[in-house]
Amino acid sequence: MQNTIYSEWLNALPESDPLRKELLSVQNDPKEIEDRFYRGLAFGTGGLRGIIGAGTNRMNIYSVGRATFGLAEYLLKQTTKPSIAIAYDSRNMSREFAHTAADILSSKGIRTYIFGELMPTPVLSFAVRKLKATAGIVITASHNPKEYNGYKVYNENGCQITDKAAADITTEIE
Repeated sequence: MQNTIYSEWLNALPESDPLRKELLSVQNDPKEIEDRFYRGLAFGTGGLRGIIGAGTNRMNIYSVGRATFGLAEYLLKQTTKPSIAIAYDSRNMSREFAHTAADILSSKGIRTYIFGELMPTPVLSFAVRKLKATAGIVITASHNPKEYNGYKVYNENGCQITDKAAADITTEIE
């Protein structure tokens, strides 16, 4: 199964995509392919967190996009005019992940506020409340090693989402 998904990814990614080059570098390593593709990166109360790289079990613009699409569907079911604030830190790919999320949310008609510079989680929490946003996203891996990044979702109170909200968002992602 993992080899099939690996092949699908490899064939779908353009020659110039760094993720394709990364996948080619592991083509003869079945254990590495299995680790990258044995599941989708799990969404939970804290959102997503994982190693940055190519694969369904990695943090990349595709896993961020998938989570964001599910979050957008969830928010559109909660209110007629959702809005969201997005912050990001200095981790590798944080800015790209934040802009990927903003693009998807905006395309779904969700009013999106994104910081133009690095911003810590407490400021995002404050911004959600100050802007009276429906939700917030912060791209950060907090205390995890440098190979990781994360995607944390906050509710209208500027707090991490509940288990119930995470389950509902997961349903929309799937």
